[in-house]
Amino acid sequence: MPEGKIAVEPQDGLTTRQRRTQPLFIINTGDNKGKSTAAFGTALRAWNQGWDIGVFQFVKSAKWRIGEEDAFVTLGKLHEETGAGGPVEWHKMGQGWSWSRKQGSDEDHAADALEGWREIQRRIADERHELYVLDEFTYPLKWGWIDVAEVVETITNRTGRQHIIITGRDAPAELVEIADLVTEMRKIKHPMDAGRKGQRGIEW
Repeated sequence: MPEGKIAVEPQDGLTTRQRRTQPLFIINTGDNKGKSTAAFGTALRAWNQGWDIGVFQFVKSAKWRIGEEDAFVTLGKLHEETGAGGPVEWHKMGQGWSWSRKQGSDEDHAADALEGWREIQRRIADERHELYVLDEFTYPLKWGWIDVAEVVETITNRTGRQHIIITGRDAPAELVEIADLVTEMRKIKHPMDAGRKGQRGIEW
């Protein structure tokens, strides 16, 4: 698609304008870094257009404060105070989860993740947000905490103009099948290969 030109003209009876406003389901997957970063970059554009944004993190520990969270919370306050951009909500669903051991059993974490998904379903049914970022959402799907078929049904049958971005490794094939845009982050090189750990301003 050089210069943003489409390869074929769809025979769907829609105008170019109508196609431009169709809600998208986007997946950022793969084993390299950049999946969440790309999603938040899209969310930044959406905020600038005045969209209502809901961010829901499923894997990062509730104790973590990442740079994007601070930035978007600040942007949400700016909207409230000045009307610039759009409203923002940022949620860590349930108790979260981190790569280190934390309190609670797998059953506790599964129940928390499922309740987080239930809240997202309620919001989608109410057409609460224009852009949903479900960060690291592929993990509770992979672990069987949330039913993939149910997620497919909810996304497929959503009404209104609700864009959804899901991030995380190993995106289920069923979700890839219904997505409008799928990007796989494939590692060519990584600083950790040379023994360099994450750093402020790059990872958080």
